[in-house]
Amino acid sequence: MRRMSDSLRARIEEYYATVPLLFADAEEFGSLRLFVRRKQGAPYYGGPSHAQPTAAEASDVSAGDIARVRARQRELGVAEAFEWLAEAAPTLRARIAAAGLTVAERPLMALDPRRQVSPQPVPEGVTLRALRADDPALPAALALPRLAFAEAGTAVGPAGRKELSAVAEELTEDGTVATIRPTIRAGHKTLIAALASDGTPLAVGHYHPANGTTEIGGIGTLPTVRRQGLAAAVTTALVTHARGHGVNTVFLAYAEDAVARIYSRLGFRPAATTLLIANQPARM
Repeated sequence: MRRMSDSLRARIEEYYATVPLLFADAEEFGSLRLFVRRKQGAPYYGGPSHAQPTAAEASDVSAGDIARVRARQRELGVAEAFEWLAEAAPTLRARIAAAGLTVAERPLMALDPRRQVSPQPVPEGVTLRALRADDPALPAALALPRLAFAEAGTAVGPAGRKELSAVAEELTEDGTVATIRPTIRAGHKTLIAALASDGTPLAVGHYHPANGTTEIGGIGTLPTVRRQGLAAAVTTALVTHARGHGVNTVFLAYAEDAVARIYSRLGFRPAATTLLIANQPARM
């Protein structure tokens, strides 16, 4: 892996420490910080809480700090979720694992600010659009990643429009869509979708900007229409949109090598590694 520059690491660290504060309060537990969302369904992360090291040295993190964070999460009734930049806290993984939690890796890739990205082609009839808070495609766009991530990989799968409609209805009924609308309206979250001619989202992704930095996430393609370049088109559209709104540093995470190859072709390069608890709730 290419060595990450100190400045890039600092920007990613700042981003992880700043973005949750748009939606959550921070509670301190020694050298750990727990982000607790302010209202139901409105956290930056898919998991309702998030912990990461503060500026203190990782060696200062004690088993007691970890235990107190976990106890607070149980008290809140949320997943015991931890997430941090591996390079910023190299000893924390062993301490978390010693507490009985399984740690997973999520490699990061970043785009050189000087690297230009070109729009990627999409099938005939497909359009790319940043979704408004009141966009009729929003419920299905929020539902799409659930189907995409449930069928890992890039191969064509069985989940299609019928399944998408069902999940969109669930997210509308449980209040998820209503919760996301103000976040989009305030500019804290931007979703871009590749839409079929009838308005059905075929691929989607999002970003949350903070201080000129953003992580692109939630990129997924409806399994029945994979292998058409839709994820690449959404990714470049997100980069272009973010840069047009004052973002200079763009990074993202991946879980599979096949996906990393797509990002590599677009100009992203290995940058760092995020560590998190295996199977903790995904970001939304």
